Amino acid sequence: MSHTAPEPPAVEVADLTVRRGKRRVLHDLTLAIPRGSITGLLGPSGCGKTTLMRSIVGTQVVESGTVTVLGDVAGSAGLRHRVGYVTQAPSIYADITVRDNVAYHAALYGRARDDIASAIAAVGLTDHAGQLGDQLSGGQKTRASLACALVGRPEVLVLDEPTVGLDPVLRVELWRQFHELAAAGTTLLVSSHVMDEAEHCDRLLLMREGALLAQLSPAELRERTGEQNLETAFLSLITDGELR
Repeated sequence: MSHTAPEPPAVEVADLTVRRGKRRVLHDLTLAIPRGSITGLLGPSGCGKTTLMRSIVGTQVVESGTVTVLGDVAGSAGLRHRVGYVTQAPSIYADITVRDNVAYHAALYGRARDDIASAIAAVGLTDHAGQLGDQLSGGQKTRASLACALVGRPEVLVLDEPTVGLDPVLRVELWRQFHELAAAGTTLLVSSHVMDEAEHCDRLLLMREGALLAQLSPAELRERTGEQNLETAFLSLITDGELR
């Protein structure tokens, strides 16, 4: 009788330390992100979320520790077409249309023309596909950046506060898209400083001041703290100093 070995995590971080100048930004972080899941990276602004994400996509100089993504060292050449990264600042060209921005990324990833329209539709920008980048609102620029990442069909998608500045209806639509991606096998890491977004995630990484407070599901967070409201539960965790 054969037993199938469990699939290794999409991302594994061990004893990660990052220093900026004389200040330690990340303190010996160890964590794992399961494949085909949505993991929420939550914590106050300035707690190290972006630095951790940059370490995972391979754009951050680390002092010590290891970061492995899909079995390879973070930032390896072989991961360039397998990992997508959407930064807080919109990453589109201002002087070409949404369609051309997405088409450019599709060409980089060797994707078909049909993928361009699909990626634009997925973020709700079909009616704005002909607009130039600098004609878009802040929220539309964020969604256009996401379409540029989606068209590459990455296996791991890292999203740094993607819902900031979006109205509630668009936030709901974006999370629906994230769930569809995860159901199709994509691994998502989504950062936010808004605790109500934790409700949408399978797993949570809770950070404060460069340290990992906990890695657990929303249900486990409620059970551990005895609080039903996730924001209250997070504050309770900080107060109790339950560092893991």
